[in-house]
Amino acid sequence: MNTTDEPVVARTYPRIPGEGASFDDLLYEWMGRAPWLAISFLSHALVLLLLAVIPWHLFEDTPEQVIRLAPTEAIEELFHDEPDVEPPPEVLPLVEDVEPTLVENPSLEATDDSSLADADLANDALDPSHDPFEAMELNDLLGVGGGAGGPGGGFGRGTGRGGDGNTHENVMLGLDWLANHQDDDGRWDADGFMKHDPAADLCDGPGHAEHDVGVTGLALLALLGDGHTMRSGQYKENVSRAVKWLHDQQDFESGLFGDAIGTAYMYDHSIATLAMCEAYYFSSSPVIHDTAQKAVGLVTRARNPYGAWRYDLRPRGENDTSVTGWMVFALKSAEEAGLRIDSQAFPDAITWFDEMTDPRSGRVGYQEQGTASARVPGLNSEYPTEGTEAMTAVALLCRFFLGQDPQETSSMQQHADLLLRSLPEWSEDGLTNDVYYWYYGTYAMYQMGGKHWRAWNRAMKRAVVGSQRREGSARGSWDPNGPWGAVGGRVYSTAVMTLCLEVYYRYAKVLGAR
Repeated sequence: MNTTDEPVVARTYPRIPGEGASFDDLLYEWMGRAPWLAISFLSHALVLLLLAVIPWHLFEDTPEQVIRLAPTEAIEELFHDEPDVEPPPEVLPLVEDVEPTLVENPSLEATDDSSLADADLANDALDPSHDPFEAMELNDLLGVGGGAGGPGGGFGRGTGRGGDGNTHENVMLGLDWLANHQDDDGRWDADGFMKHDPAADLCDGPGHAEHDVGVTGLALLALLGDGHTMRSGQYKENVSRAVKWLHDQQDFESGLFGDAIGTAYMYDHSIATLAMCEAYYFSSSPVIHDTAQKAVGLVTRARNPYGAWRYDLRPRGENDTSVTGWMVFALKSAEEAGLRIDSQAFPDAITWFDEMTDPRSGRVGYQEQGTASARVPGLNSEYPTEGTEAMTAVALLCRFFLGQDPQETSSMQQHADLLLRSLPEWSEDGLTNDVYYWYYGTYAMYQMGGKHWRAWNRAMKRAVVGSQRREGSARGSWDPNGPWGAVGGRVYSTAVMTLCLEVYYRYAKVLGAR
């Protein structure tokens, strides 16, 4: 019974066997429709086949393509299959139109560029707008060189700091002698420099042949200290040749300048490293960068763990104050130039100087606390150690550049007082002529200032200016008649004494005026 308002619809259902129709009836009915089913099947198959082979893309509208130019960095990323993998550092090519930049945290390794031509270094991407000699504030740390010593003579070449026109005349005489005795390939020949003299007037005073690297580094430092760089100054060609020669002397694998001959080659390496770091600061050359960084890497590896340095490429636990002083200055120069250094070396060096300082006298020893300067039997044992405080001077200068202040570090006052009692004094027999001591003492006492510097400066000028040769082929040089003169020779003594007279403008006061 219908209880809704919906209309009643009659429904039909297919016949089921057994419900009003026999199996034979149904079979007959299906057979009657079979031809039409076959025709329908074939027609559908044919239609599907035709649909499959029709080139439908010819009937499609081609969408408008919009081309957008990606930023340069995005385009570059398209060429990297693995964008997450940082490529190895690239060594910049030596072309004149590349402007170098100072590399932060550079790698200690570099590619082999030992086949460079002379012009590659001299013309290597120097920034003409970068003239550190015009910026006085740039020379407040060791290694950046004569801020007042550039062309034109900043601060009157040291006038007002204890220098005068006469002392700079002595500097120029020294540099002129060095320039005239440089080989064409850029080196200074420690034992053969006199080949540049006329036969009738040969200079004497040869040094040891194995120290060409060291004396070349010292001569280069003297040129740089007066403001002569690879791109400016009277001696720019001499500077370029010296840099090129030192570069060519470096072992690519170890970074060592020269050969590991004798026991003093680490002196040569440290001095050459100091010179190359300073040359790099003034040029920002990627070639010099790689050379200097490899040299600094060797300095790092040669240091004794938690200690300092001595004669060995591979540290054996032995330290000495003399080698350590040169290594400290090489690292300070590298740091100022933006190279990678082991900063832990600085506090460890201070610890070594503290260990070597006699707390009663303030004297700094060579390998033992408070002992005198070293002498080598058969080489220089006849030179007295009284009247020289070489190791004390090394420690005092290092302490300044490592951030210590004599107002806070009492041993520095003791150091300076000892130097004040052993002022420079030239003697014809050479027994008092420790120019190694005078070099370190001059720069240390300049930093000390006050009465210490005034007294030292008067004595130093008398000893150094008064002993410079003024005639013949030796004009401008100094006789190598001190305790280490036979080792370094006339090139060594001339470079060191010239550096002494550059003190007035080579470095600013680390702690300000005193």
